[in-house]
Amino acid sequence: MAASPKNDHEHIFRSRYPPVQVPDNVTLPEFVLQGGELYADKVAFVEAVTGKAYTHGEVVRNTRRFATALRSLGLRKGHVVVVVLPNVVEYAVVALGIMAAGGVFSGANPTATPTEIKKQVEDSGAKLIVTNGSCYEKVKGLEVPVIAVEEEAVVLEGAINWHKLLEAANRAGTSHNVEEVHQTDLCALPFSSGTTGVSKGVMLTHRNLVANLCSTLFGVEPEMVGRVTVLGLMPFFHIYGITGICCATLRNKGKVVVMERYELRTFLRALVSQEVTFAPVVPPIISDLVKKPAVDEFDLSKLKLQAVMSAAAPLAPELLRAFETKFPNVHVQEAYGLTEHSCITLSYGDPDNGYSRAKKNSVGFILPNLEVKFLDPETGRSLPKNTPGEICVRSQCVMKGYYNNKEETARTIDKDGWLHTGDIGYIDDDGDVFIVDRIKEMIKYKGFQVAPAELEAILLTHPSVEDAAVFPLPDEEAGEIPAACVVLAPDAKETEEEIIGYVASNVARYKKVRAVHFVDSIPKSPSGKIMRRLLKDAWVKDVKNISVKRY
Repeated sequence: MAASPKNDHEHIFRSRYPPVQVPDNVTLPEFVLQGGELYADKVAFVEAVTGKAYTHGEVVRNTRRFATALRSLGLRKGHVVVVVLPNVVEYAVVALGIMAAGGVFSGANPTATPTEIKKQVEDSGAKLIVTNGSCYEKVKGLEVPVIAVEEEAVVLEGAINWHKLLEAANRAGTSHNVEEVHQTDLCALPFSSGTTGVSKGVMLTHRNLVANLCSTLFGVEPEMVGRVTVLGLMPFFHIYGITGICCATLRNKGKVVVMERYELRTFLRALVSQEVTFAPVVPPIISDLVKKPAVDEFDLSKLKLQAVMSAAAPLAPELLRAFETKFPNVHVQEAYGLTEHSCITLSYGDPDNGYSRAKKNSVGFILPNLEVKFLDPETGRSLPKNTPGEICVRSQCVMKGYYNNKEETARTIDKDGWLHTGDIGYIDDDGDVFIVDRIKEMIKYKGFQVAPAELEAILLTHPSVEDAAVFPLPDEEAGEIPAACVVLAPDAKETEEEIIGYVASNVARYKKVRAVHFVDSIPKSPSGKIMRRLLKDAWVKDVKNISVKRY
């Protein structure tokens, strides 16, 4: 692995593997569905609990029908459709159908509050919403047409039934206004909260996601096509779930075992009964597999699992060692990426096919077609190997920018096309990348991003709270938890539990504050910026002397 500097002062690193070809003039749906007819009778998506399934042939047909249906409803190229669904077998058809029609898929967290969903709908200028019965109450009053993914017999007042819509499209054919969709057109608009707590729409094109799939799937051998069964537990509304799981598996003609929510026994039952070979998970699930007695209720000799992928949160070294001891035949892979780029590094590897694995606790090697450099946060100079700096990446996968936010786009993507991730890491002599820290102050709770400023703003609306600061605390199960130091008014009587409950009533469950400590003041810099690092360090140092209330 050699640096490829532009000049004597710039260190630029590339993959240890040669570049891969990215096809031109093909959209994301065309790319992932290509060849689906050859596997028409093979299951593409199956629901782990009910067994409801769609074949590859049905996915291809229904994607086309849904695209036709959307055009009949007036959807035009560039229009945004917000999808508020849990993981269901129809999810990929919905997302790809939107893209095939020229629309822009914007996944929303189904556990978000009505206020949070309303903000995403308004910020994106969405023309349609797709949801189901469990989420319908959250969206029915938003004055945007709603399509409900329900069985034909289910009637939700005011909603358009999904199955009836597909049937009508099938009868009508493709006579509706068909606009040519180009690779440079937007296809996805996931929302990612920044450190300011302001939600930003990440503009991703067909080219961005096709290029990333080409980079991440470069090592898949032809004999693996049609033979991989992937666990679909990670949220499909997240770009990792829809591209890294759904689209990647469709491209390889494998099967996705869909799980709406995590429950250990259901999870294990699905792994065994569906013969899952690859399971993208988060560290808390790996912790359960190591520690929970319920695991021993299952005959693990029947597992067909070959690898788990840990992403979205740090994996503790001791947890990795414990997992490898209990599951010696299951490879643990790690990956690093972000919404604005998708995957950047991957520890994928099959030594039998010439692909060496990255070191343990590394997030892997740089993917083909990408350029990476590590910048000194103070000077902005690129750094050599084994020297921590801010990770910057340049490739065809870099987002187009933030939706209606030129200022934040300019702060994130520089004039030379480098995406500044805000994460600190380094590359070693073998080309393996390690994450050290984050410049950005985002909290990663079980893989979900939580903005401290958003929670601070909510705390400050409480009549008894005079000041507050939110920051991450390390947690073995969740990776990190949101913790808060709070300054109460002199006569306030609220308890830690009441403050935690107040925040919880205003946000999605994964965002709520998990630990509270009352303090006399919040340390701030001369410019007024909260010095969260000081609070975090003091908390960790004196944890035995602080009453932590966790829920």
